[in-house]
Amino acid sequence: MKFNPFNKRIGLALGGGAARGLAHIGALKAFEEEGIRIHCISGTSVGALVASYHAFGRPAESILSICSTLNLSKLADFTLERGGLFSTKAIRKMLIRDLGDCRIEDAEIPLAICATDIETGEQLIFREGSLADAVCASMAVPGLFVPVEINGRTLVDGGLVENLPISPLAEMGAGITVGIDLSHVSRYPKPENTFDVVSNAINISIDFNTRQQLKKADIAVPLDLSGYSFTNNADRVEELYMEGYYPMKEKIHRLLWYKRLNTLISFSKAGSMVLPFKVPEILKRHKRSN
Repeated sequence: MKFNPFNKRIGLALGGGAARGLAHIGALKAFEEEGIRIHCISGTSVGALVASYHAFGRPAESILSICSTLNLSKLADFTLERGGLFSTKAIRKMLIRDLGDCRIEDAEIPLAICATDIETGEQLIFREGSLADAVCASMAVPGLFVPVEINGRTLVDGGLVENLPISPLAEMGAGITVGIDLSHVSRYPKPENTFDVVSNAINISIDFNTRQQLKKADIAVPLDLSGYSFTNNADRVEELYMEGYYPMKEKIHRLLWYKRLNTLISFSKAGSMVLPFKVPEILKRHKRSN
């Protein structure tokens, strides 16, 4: 995107986190209450699911009513297909039931959905095409869900490459980026068996990369949801919803000031890239010469 210090368009990135994704809905509620418009939105895995509902005009309360009863058993259809234990057919049916067999480019808010090509390791960012196909691909956790075939490519969970999809927002016209990270944990569960060790190792790797991605957001919302389940939080819906609502509510005021000061901040960033040295270094050199 071209440098534009007057761009105050807000781009929101929703990261992956399985059943902990209910926190994203709470964050959307905070935006709605403050009357702050989201100009473009991107999502990975469960973030892609929540982003899709929002992009197609569903308010936070409506999304919560749809997703509050979701868990792994309801989203996963056992299958004998190769490549995974479950298919994404239940996810596809739910999206078509609620939003219709729609296309990404028809969303009310520009939408990007991220997936990973399991053969090349390449990230695919969908901004057009079948919504159901793209969301199913983005949510296809390797080894758990059967990969999704789109245009001859074998696709799985986008979190392998960019669990918090900040990168698509600039090309979508965002001047201010907000990233919500569901995996900002300080400690992982004590492993009881080999599966736990492997699971922790995978999560540590993904979470490390997610932290680097979060640094690229202008407004970062890191959430430590280590006390919640990856598979089922049906008995803690309101609590998890508020885990996203309150932190985003606190960040809203910073976001409003960021919008007001965006011009100055943008010129400052541009200056730091153009100048061969920083201003404090100039003053130090002047002092030494005197």
